[in-house]
Amino acid sequence: MSIRQTALEAYREALPVVALSAVGGLFAGVVLGGMEAELAAVPGLLLLVPALLATRGNVYGSLGARLASALHQGLIDPRFDFADRRTRAAVAAAIANGVLVSCFVATAGFALLSALGRDHATLATLLGIALIAGTVSGILLTIAVVVVVFLGYRRGLNPDTLAGPVVTTTGDVVGIATMLAAARIVLVLGGG
Repeated sequence: MSIRQTALEAYREALPVVALSAVGGLFAGVVLGGMEAELAAVPGLLLLVPALLATRGNVYGSLGARLASALHQGLIDPRFDFADRRTRAAVAAAIANGVLVSCFVATAGFALLSALGRDHATLATLLGIALIAGTVSGILLTIAVVVVVFLGYRRGLNPDTLAGPVVTTTGDVVGIATMLAAARIVLVLGGG
């Protein structure tokens, strides 16, 4: 295959996913715009938004890369089998890392806002939101990544080309939506 053919093939595989990614990013922006009441009720929540979204891409992008590499090397079969030790370990590590990083971001955000003397919610409120959003979004993102990587591979597409844009878009949409839901849950439970 020539360089031109390789480039055209990569472009053909990536263009629909990148276009969908742009639409997903706009949707995430609409959801964020609808969070005005929650952002006002939970001072400091806006500080967490970019950090939590960035960690979704990093953690679950890594999961997609691990699974894609294992598929390319023939270490795992192109179907999800929870009995497969490698697949199970990659999924468990991604979810655990996502939840731990979410809690770290909430704690670091609280400490930063405190040090700067800025208005902020309690640590328990910020941790509660991060924990709920991190857990739910982690489960949803894991499902999305596993389905896209395995299904794409079985259909002859390069999972490396698919995983990045899918994780970015899904991470933004799911991350914002779960953060909104988590904020509402914590506020109903008396946080603030």
